[in-house]
Amino acid sequence: MHSWASLPVPSLPGASTPPLVFDTAAQRLSLAECSGDNKAGVYVCGITPYDATHLGHAATYIAFDTLQRVWRDAGYDVRYVQNVTDIDDPLLERATATGVDWRDLAAEQTQLFRDDMESLRVLPPDEFIAVSEVIDEIADAVEQLVDTGYAYSVPAPSAVDPDAADVYFDIARAESGTPWRLGQESNYDADTMLRFFAERGGDPDREGKRNRLDPLLWLAARPGEPSWPSRVGSGRPGWHVECSVIALRHLGDAVTVQGGGSDLIFPHHEMSAGHASALTGKHFACIYSHTGMVAYQGEKMSKSLGNLVLVSRLRERGVDPRAIRLAVLAHHYRSDWEWTDAVLDEAIARLARWQSLTGSAGDGADGALGAYVADGDASDLLAAVRKHLGFDLDTPSALDAIDDWVAAHPGTAAPVAVDLIDALLGIDLAR
Repeated sequence: MHSWASLPVPSLPGASTPPLVFDTAAQRLSLAECSGDNKAGVYVCGITPYDATHLGHAATYIAFDTLQRVWRDAGYDVRYVQNVTDIDDPLLERATATGVDWRDLAAEQTQLFRDDMESLRVLPPDEFIAVSEVIDEIADAVEQLVDTGYAYSVPAPSAVDPDAADVYFDIARAESGTPWRLGQESNYDADTMLRFFAERGGDPDREGKRNRLDPLLWLAARPGEPSWPSRVGSGRPGWHVECSVIALRHLGDAVTVQGGGSDLIFPHHEMSAGHASALTGKHFACIYSHTGMVAYQGEKMSKSLGNLVLVSRLRERGVDPRAIRLAVLAHHYRSDWEWTDAVLDEAIARLARWQSLTGSAGDGADGALGAYVADGDASDLLAAVRKHLGFDLDTPSALDAIDDWVAAHPGTAAPVAVDLIDALLGIDLAR
């Protein structure tokens, strides 16, 4: 699957230091590097393409885009992988409800996502992988888990073939035979895990399972649903193993950062880490990083509730995508926050103030454009922004530092400031 267009990123004098980010598993700030060879790999869970990109999605992808930018500014070779879950129950249900072929719906919404990401100047992933492209690889992984005793079959009488079976991951077996332990990534207690498992696609009451939390690896073909032949039977993948296989295939058996929204901490990231460990015998990721939730009208923004603010709709209204990105960056990536008209208005005003850095904000008192500052004169601002971003991607403080610099240098055009805002924050003031 093709990604979206790549973007030029200005080079800056000097370099950032490798950033500290909060590790959900360790519950502390950790250095976002693993190998020590100036290489970093990040896997971020992608969309299920049955509806358009909302501000919650945008906040997640902008956060990990910021991480990429800081890494690259530190001289790191970054490899970024993202999936598209184009086989999943919500997508199939929406396709059935609207009378659209599920493949057409997925293709349409994935393209809209590409357009939104490009407009927000999110750097494209090196690998943008649809689950439907790697069915064979996933089936092979499930077969390996069965063969090594980390998976087991449960009869599926509702399948097309009534003698077929679904395949489940054996948590107890994985805990005894791999470095992975249930709860080591989420730090949730048993009651919380069970509640989230039931709320987020799990089936704790499925008859025949060994543990109520054992997750599905392979669903035997059901009537009217897409399926693929495989050595573990005709069917389709479970949710969590998809990300395990794609990440391992493109980043190897160690991932620097596994990222996504905080609603993916459990069961998705917990279980995908377990699957990966069972496949490799090693820990999956060095750091598990999660973004906060974005609310609207008092509730977490979600497709199920329908309280969505869509990036595409904002763009259709004529809202500058740079203002949308600034509105997101004004909140720390790990915080929960609410989208309001005031949030957008402040971002629009901030963008207008920053335009003075390009020398395009108007005439000075003598009728000439603002003074042109030599590159070195903005070095203090560059150092401040790098410091803030290096400490858990503190974009709100970085934005405040730029505000203060602009206020202290009215009518001043500063090329280094323009370049750093583009390179590190993804805001192209010069366009």
